[in-house]
Amino acid sequence: MTIAHLLSPEDQQILLRLARLSIEAAVRDEDPPALKLEDYSPALQEEGAAFVTLTRSGKLRGCIGAIEAYQPLVQDVCEHAAAAATQDFRFEPVRPEELESLEIEISRLTRPMPLAYSSPEDLVSKLRPGIDGVVIKEGFRRATFLPQVWEKLPDPKDFLHNLCHKMGAPGNYWQTHTLEVLVYQVEEFHE
Repeated sequence: MTIAHLLSPEDQQILLRLARLSIEAAVRDEDPPALKLEDYSPALQEEGAAFVTLTRSGKLRGCIGAIEAYQPLVQDVCEHAAAAATQDFRFEPVRPEELESLEIEISRLTRPMPLAYSSPEDLVSKLRPGIDGVVIKEGFRRATFLPQVWEKLPDPKDFLHNLCHKMGAPGNYWQTHTLEVLVYQVEEFHE
């Protein structure tokens, strides 16, 4: 499964510009950009889920998003851009002097689909490195890695090990427990 309709280059540029404006407003404690949905293309008005990733000098500086669509894509991107800059618990909030050096990447997600598997080995064999984003869930705990994380963790066992840590479980938890696993793909674009 892939993204059925890719965003136009113009829509991508609009989302990147709005993400930057949202980040700048959040960092400066100003009101976010006013959005009138009717001003945007139908693709940006549709419900969509996105992650906004911020890097600085190639290092992660913040990443927040939604796994499932619940609001118009344009609004989703703006909210998650501001949150990535100010609410990612792994980092101090972005400071105004960092704004110019931030790089923005937006990942628009497909709807996550359950991945049935019968054993840890079966799970490893069904994952598609570089293609699938992965969600693991157990009860109220869950964690996800975007497909881009495969670049840093190309081995599926290492990928799952780190994803379990992100969920707050031991690294080998995927081997000793049956987790709910979902996969999705992304349309990724950046400044």
